[in-house]
Amino acid sequence: MTCSYCGQSLKQTVAGAVCNGCSLQYQYTGAVALDLRLKKARKYGLEVEIGTPPFFDDSLQVEPMKAATNPQVDSGDMDVPVNMTRELMSYFPRAKTQTSLMLDLACGHAVHKGIIEHAGFEWVGADYDESRKASVLADAHALPFEDNTFECILSVAAIHLFRYPLVVMKEAHRVLKPNGLFLGTVAFLEPFHDGGFYHHTHLGAINSLRFGGFKVEKLAPSVQWSALTAQASMGLFPKMPIFMSRSIVYPVQLFHKAWWQLGSMVTHNPNAEKNVRIRNNTAAFSFVASKAGV
Repeated sequence: MTCSYCGQSLKQTVAGAVCNGCSLQYQYTGAVALDLRLKKARKYGLEVEIGTPPFFDDSLQVEPMKAATNPQVDSGDMDVPVNMTRELMSYFPRAKTQTSLMLDLACGHAVHKGIIEHAGFEWVGADYDESRKASVLADAHALPFEDNTFECILSVAAIHLFRYPLVVMKEAHRVLKPNGLFLGTVAFLEPFHDGGFYHHTHLGAINSLRFGGFKVEKLAPSVQWSALTAQASMGLFPKMPIFMSRSIVYPVQLFHKAWWQLGSMVTHNPNAEKNVRIRNNTAAFSFVASKAGV
C-alpha cells in the first residue's frame, strides 16, 4: 500500500502507518481497517483529445451476456450475490498464485468476498464508508496501492456513484497488472439513488473504460433488471415486495415486448431488434475489460 496523497511507500506504526515521503499519518479505524482516505485535497490532471466526432460507430456487440464457454472458475454451486449474475461470474479468472490479490472496489458489506476467495484470490475490500466491511478505507479517485498490484478488479454497482468516474478508471487501470481483468456493473436507467452522479449509457460505459486505458471485451445490458422493473421496485414503489412491484408493471412489459416484436416484423431482423430493445431499456450494464500486456 502507498500514500494516497503522494504515492510514496508507507511505514507501519502501532497506530497505523506513516508515509515515508510526505510524513502523513494514517490510523486504523474501530473496524480494524486502515484509513487511507485522502487527508487533504490533491489535484489530479486529466488530458482529453478533442476534435474527434462526438458520436462513434463501434464493432463491439452490446448484447445480453452469455456464460463463458470455458470458465476458469467453477462457481455453479455458489449463490449469486446481489447485483451480480452467474454469467458475469463465469468470466472470473483463476488466481495465478497463492498470494494473488483481487480488489473489490467499493466493496460495501463484502458480499462478493466469497466468490473472490473461491477463485483463489486474497480479497482486498476498499470502500470510502467506514460503516462498511472494508479491509482498507480508500477514495477510489486516489487508490493507495502501487502500480500493477492486482490481478483482477471487481466493481459492482458503484461506478455511477463516483464523482469523477474518468479519474477512477485511470486509477483502476494503474493498479491493475498487465493482462489483468476489470469486471463489474454500472447503473443506466435505475432511479436516482445513494447519491449517484453519472449513470452510464452503453456509449458512456465504453467511453469511460477506454479513457482509462482498458480494452472493452464485453458490455452487456441486463435482461432481468429492466428499466420498468428498476423504476417500479426502487423509485415508484420503494420497499414494496418485489413480486408486487413487478406484477404492477408486468402488463406494460408484455405490451412493450409485443410492440417491439411488431416492429421487428417490418425490419425482418428480430434478433437485432431484440438486442436494441434490451440495450435501450435496461437498468444496468455488466462489463468485462482488460489491461494490455507489457
